[in-house]
Amino acid sequence: MIPALARARLLVGLALFALLAGLWAALTRIGWEWPSFDTLVAAHGPLMIAGFFGTLVNLERAVALDRPWAYAPSALSALGALATLTGFFPAGPALITLGSLAAVGVHLWMLRRHTAMHTGAMVCAVIAWAGGNLVWLSGAAIFHAAIWWMAFLVLTIAGERLELGRVLRPSRRRRALFVAGPLVLLAGLGVTLADFDAGIRLAGVGLLALALWLFTNDVARRTVRGSGLTRYIAICLLLGYGWLAIGGVLAIGFGGVLAGLLYDAELHAVLLGFVFSMIFAHMPIILPAVMHLSVPYRSTYYLHVGLLHASLALRIAGDLLVSVPARQWGGLLNVVAILLFLGATGRQVYLANFRRPTTTAQ
Repeated sequence: MIPALARARLLVGLALFALLAGLWAALTRIGWEWPSFDTLVAAHGPLMIAGFFGTLVNLERAVALDRPWAYAPSALSALGALATLTGFFPAGPALITLGSLAAVGVHLWMLRRHTAMHTGAMVCAVIAWAGGNLVWLSGAAIFHAAIWWMAFLVLTIAGERLELGRVLRPSRRRRALFVAGPLVLLAGLGVTLADFDAGIRLAGVGLLALALWLFTNDVARRTVRGSGLTRYIAICLLLGYGWLAIGGVLAIGFGGVLAGLLYDAELHAVLLGFVFSMIFAHMPIILPAVMHLSVPYRSTYYLHVGLLHASLALRIAGDLLVSVPARQWGGLLNVVAILLFLGATGRQVYLANFRRPTTTAQ
């Protein structure tokens, strides 16, 4: 049997491969003429949602539980994304769907062991992921599944922030208000099966409600006054909540667009502005927990954070003003920001964990 740490590092490697392939596909989809192939372009969504996010989210749970069977969702998700990339249909979607169903089982087991609002939110998250995968596996277009996949990531992050925010001891009324956002979001997902446009608008109300709750109740509003890593994390979080609110407003305003510039704006305000802000914020915490590698903080991290948000603003402006060059350059700089983040994180991991200390001759 592969040791737990080796399993974790292998799955992180597969997740990073899926991320890089997904970013390459994104540049082609947005209009840049890069060398590519049909299955890569079509696999952009599954590579990012299942191959990268799905693998990492469930890997974090598996490491915390420290049980071999808990790694199944990550392994199936990563393998399914790779199968989709190479054109093995329906094996790819089937493996991803199996991985998400396994994730539901793992999270229900967690909920049974520790019944709490934040674990309930995480259960709802993986149920949304499995629901979207079943919609996709049924033969529906990916845009029908995308809102379910988005809900998976949003609810996962909201549950994690709720767990970390327990130190503030939110009142019963505040906890009740938190529940409203996920309930409306999940209701919107259900409505999309009958009326896609109305469902997207209702889901947008849920996204906006969650953004407002997180912005007003998250501990980041206090820790942003700190310094160093604490302040960096808080700034990433608060910027992310702003983009989540924008995504909700766009969904309410434009509804169930099926493709094109407005679809791009609705989707990536949340998946880039909110979700990647959370990745940027939490990576110095996640890597030590999952891979036993320290990631020292550096103030230069603000470079990729600033570039991500500035370039996303350019991209969304291009979408709304029907400026294809602004959208394309914004998308290219989105990818550059993520690559800078990976490079900066990799450098810090190397310096802190693998570089041999220099010795001075006597």
